[in-house]
Amino acid sequence: MKILVVEDEPSLVFTLRDTLENEGYEVLVDEDGTEAVELTKEQHPDLLILDIMLPGKSGYDILQEIRKEKLTLPVIMLTAKDQEPDKVKGLNLGADDYLTKPFGVKELLARIEARLRRAGAYSSSREVEILQLGPVKIDLRESVVERPDNEEIELTSREVELIRYLLKSANEPVSRDELLEKVWRYEFSTNTRTVDVHISKLRAKIEMHPDDPRYLITLHGVGYMLRTD
Repeated sequence: MKILVVEDEPSLVFTLRDTLENEGYEVLVDEDGTEAVELTKEQHPDLLILDIMLPGKSGYDILQEIRKEKLTLPVIMLTAKDQEPDKVKGLNLGADDYLTKPFGVKELLARIEARLRRAGAYSSSREVEILQLGPVKIDLRESVVERPDNEEIELTSREVELIRYLLKSANEPVSRDELLEKVWRYEFSTNTRTVDVHISKLRAKIEMHPDDPRYLITLHGVGYMLRTD
């Protein structure tokens, strides 16, 4: 499998390349971040290791560009800071995991393996690329919703990921905490309304009558459910 490392610290680049290649990974390196997006689009890495502080552009900017391009590969961010707001910002932009420098090689490899396994689990749900909910057609591959009023609405990468996760448990309840953990990668308790806000926005796109939803259902006190029957 192929991993792209975007890091400007030479000693860390050397360590990461040596470690990952010894584990059998093919390693690509961008040392200033200026080519990260193009490399991701052209080389199709299976995972991205992305430093936040880079001389070319910030890791946040790179991550935002990658997600705008609908590139859904797992992203592990590296930071010298161990502050919750920095982690929340990266997670909200679409990061999958965080490592605070300095970190151990064993921890890095464990996190990489976990994210690649999770990405593989998602790939099984990608067999369903076209989802039909009544008169509304959802193209998960192209990230668009086609409505009977001929309106085409774009889905964000997070909305596509949310649909895919709910689709794995179609017609069964999924808790808010599970969505926070599996889709937003929150590993700590939080009172954020992130899930509620995203569900509301998604419902407005895929439901003909969002105030009286038929498919994306809120189960009060339980969570949410995507009905496909």
